[in-house]
Amino acid sequence: MLDLGLEGRTVLVTGATGAIGRAAARAFAEQGARVALAFRYQREAAEALAAELSGPDGGRAFAVPYALDDAASPRWVVAAVEEHWGGLDVLVAAARRRGARRDPHTRFEDVPEEHWRPLVADGFVPAVRTVQWAVAGMRKRGWGRIALVAPAQAPDGAADGEFHAVARAGLHGLVRGLAGDVGGDGVLINAVCPGPTPTDRPPTPPDRPSTPPDRPIGRGRRPTARSPAKR
Repeated sequence: MLDLGLEGRTVLVTGATGAIGRAAARAFAEQGARVALAFRYQREAAEALAAELSGPDGGRAFAVPYALDDAASPRWVVAAVEEHWGGLDVLVAAARRRGARRDPHTRFEDVPEEHWRPLVADGFVPAVRTVQWAVAGMRKRGWGRIALVAPAQAPDGAADGEFHAVARAGLHGLVRGLAGDVGGDGVLINAVCPGPTPTDRPPTPPDRPSTPPDRPIGRGRRPTARSPAKR
């Protein structure tokens, strides 16, 4: 196996119970990295994966709640990893809501905002928030790697998928704009654009009521964190 120099590095994978998130977490663990598994609803699946990846000492992986619809969640998830392991080296942002395409019989101008706004916001805004908190510590330590998993869709968009295309374009814009800003500080950022990926979990119901994430595993308290601008 090719050694990627990840032994002892700390990794946060959001959407860790999804097909891509699970595969990424296992790949990092095989390289000797410690992995935090951020999940939304599937606590048992996340904790089972953490147990699988924890290693002989039982301390190489842990599960931590993460909510796309909670603006504070990215801040304290990153803080939980930094507190638990002393820093965050790698972020894999794979969490997103799998919203349905608009009805092909409905014209673009007739799609209500309450339908398209979550498709755009959940595919883009949480990644921005999480990157903002993660990159602050990476800059300070002079090393970091960030991979944003874009929606699985053709690069030029697809029929009835313009709202997903907006989110995908937003991620690409974030990568292109931020790469030049953080590259000089030892932080590399890329977008990963998979094709259609099989998944064994159902799509998140669009009308599911939001609930605040549980306390992260670790020291039994919700960690505090400062604004990135004040670090």
